Amino acid sequence: MTSDVARLIEYYKSPLGRISRALVREQVIGLAGNVRGKRLLGLGFATPYLRFALEPAERVLAFMPNRQGASAWPREGPSRTVLCDPLEMPLTDAAIDLTIAVHALEHIADAEELMRELWRITAPNGQLLIVVPRRRGIWAQRDTTPFGTGNPYSAGQLEQLLRDHSFVPEAWRDGLFLPPFQSSLVLKSTRFFEGAGRLFGPAMSGVICVRARKEAFPAVPRRKREERFVRVPGLSPATARLR
Repeated sequence: MTSDVARLIEYYKSPLGRISRALVREQVIGLAGNVRGKRLLGLGFATPYLRFALEPAERVLAFMPNRQGASAWPREGPSRTVLCDPLEMPLTDAAIDLTIAVHALEHIADAEELMRELWRITAPNGQLLIVVPRRRGIWAQRDTTPFGTGNPYSAGQLEQLLRDHSFVPEAWRDGLFLPPFQSSLVLKSTRFFEGAGRLFGPAMSGVICVRARKEAFPAVPRRKREERFVRVPGLSPATARLR
């Protein structure tokens, strides 16, 4: 199931949404590193995690899938949002230095084709940063948040997908050890849950975050789309026959 953009916006305005954004953003910023002068793309619904790059990056774009819908971002200045098909992004080859994909991979029916498209648009030695729900995590088991929709991944599945499409994982992080409940007790004890969850290891986290580097040659070539030839009937005007 694909999250609707209105529901995503509503979630991130909620108390749990604001806290989960802050916790995941810590991991995203840590993995992204120095983005000064880079061409950066946010894919899916990544705008809650892109503001840190607006000033230092050379360019920041936010691509949102047609099925999800789009919203203008940022609030100030010209919109950087593009509504498009993630499998056919309106970018030239090697156009992006860093892609941050959040609420993206788990909602794509053809993940392999998306990986091929990401390889195409990524510059040589460019990077891909993915955030996905952990398959066995509690966040993936509850559909009350955007992290509970779509197809979650295990770390092994995500690594295999990356390596099969010429992306080499460089760094991993885990996030969202907080239980996904809109309870005041839970929300006030965020740091306690985060600290306690890390003691039990990655299995207690809600999302997996990974940064991968593009390899020089694609492991799997892109599929050739079949061309369709449609016979169009002649539409020249004709006089009706009289009986």
